[in-house]
Amino acid sequence: MNEIKEANFNEGNFERANLKRFNFKEDNLIGANLIKANLKCGNLRGARLHKADLRESNLKEANRERANIIKANLQGANLGAANFQGANISEAHFLSFGQLSKVKTLRNTKLNSNIFKSLKEKHLTLFE
Repeated sequence: MNEIKEANFNEGNFERANLKRFNFKEDNLIGANLIKANLKCGNLRGARLHKADLRESNLKEANRERANIIKANLQGANLGAANFQGANISEAHFLSFGQLSKVKTLRNTKLNSNIFKSLKEKHLTLFE
């Protein structure tokens, strides 16, 4: 896995970049353009993604544990089997029930209260 530790990629342009298995652990990606980026199996643990644009990005099987994804745009992003344990996605934009129902875990995740209630009713195992 490629690794850069605690780097500052604020407002960086990674549109359509192949970042498969890349390690962004605890990096700053505030306002970054990650539209259609391939972050499959990437490590975004503790990363700061405030206002990042992740539209149609591939986050399948990515580790987003304890990531801050506040006001980020996740429209059409593939979140299949992604780890969101302890992440803050409470103010993420364009995040759907369908997207979140496919993640690996939402244990201790900060979520919008409406989505939280619906997911807990139909996908309780995501919170265990």
